Amino acid sequence: MSTAGTVVVYGATGHTGRFVVAELRRRGVATIVSGRDAARLAALAVEVGAVAARPAPVDDPAALDRAFAGAAAVVNCAGPFAVTAGPVVGAALRAGIPYVDVAAEIEANAAMFADHAGAAAAAGVVVVPAMAFYGGLGDLLVTAALGGRTAADAAHVAYGLSGWHPTAGTREAGAVSHERRGGRRVRFAGGGLRYHDDAPVEQDWDFPEPLGRRRVVAEFSMADVVTVPSHLAVPEVRTYMAVEAARDLASADTPGPVAVDAEGRSDQLFVVDAVVEADGVRRRATARGRDIYAVTAPLAVEAVRRILDGRTRAKGVVSAGAAFDAADFLAALAPYVEVELPR
Repeated sequence: MSTAGTVVVYGATGHTGRFVVAELRRRGVATIVSGRDAARLAALAVEVGAVAARPAPVDDPAALDRAFAGAAAVVNCAGPFAVTAGPVVGAALRAGIPYVDVAAEIEANAAMFADHAGAAAAAGVVVVPAMAFYGGLGDLLVTAALGGRTAADAAHVAYGLSGWHPTAGTREAGAVSHERRGGRRVRFAGGGLRYHDDAPVEQDWDFPEPLGRRRVVAEFSMADVVTVPSHLAVPEVRTYMAVEAARDLASADTPGPVAVDAEGRSDQLFVVDAVVEADGVRRRATARGRDIYAVTAPLAVEAVRRILDGRTRAKGVVSAGAAFDAADFLAALAPYVEVELPR
């Protein structure tokens, strides 16, 4: 991919952005770091080496255009995406280059499909929102579990996390989403997003090892409720979260992630368990790995690599499952992610 062009990482100095920059550099991809803080970008460019820094405030279209000039693609890692996604994808479309983001904000993901699909299709540009642990990985698992089918009666994605030490960006994005919803919760049912005030419900979920049977919060909705039904005929998409992780996220006292290895990963373990119901048959696809923030980097970078190589199934605004061969994409995530698909 190193001959395919330079990739801009917007929000490069953030926790996830730094993982994305590192993954691009590991693959030998020419990289431009961009974002809103010129001093931090300059420091990162020195630290990483052999990258260019192009600061650009998100509310300055001309600066964004300069930052993306001559690039082959942009990965947006800067949240809250309710603020950054529109301006950054707009600049990408003006430049005629692919856009990938790592947004977990449900409303921002829905807005990407609603507000930019026409322009992206007209420009013949691939735009992939939520190409991350939340939204992208679950969508790929559900799509692979269906084995070529394009419809299901229901899709369930359960997140088994050993714990969740959220970044400052995660907390800020969550606060924005909470405000946009007026404190309500959201589900995908009856073929659409529904906002409600029902109290959270807990249940048990039998995760594959190493987690096993765990208590989960039912309808702890994540970006999968946007990505999965964007291309699959599924009237109901439900996501679940391990109680331990939900409590960590809810507590203001939970510290941020702490690196325990040379790659900067935390010791958090995860199992993502996708179960689809179609024609009376339940099919399961599972992914295991470490550190939900770190694993977003190979997801996003693999997406960019495939887009620039021309290995996509659609253009315009598309989710991971619609854009790529899901089973092949998941296999390419090794050794970061261990995947089990239906046989």
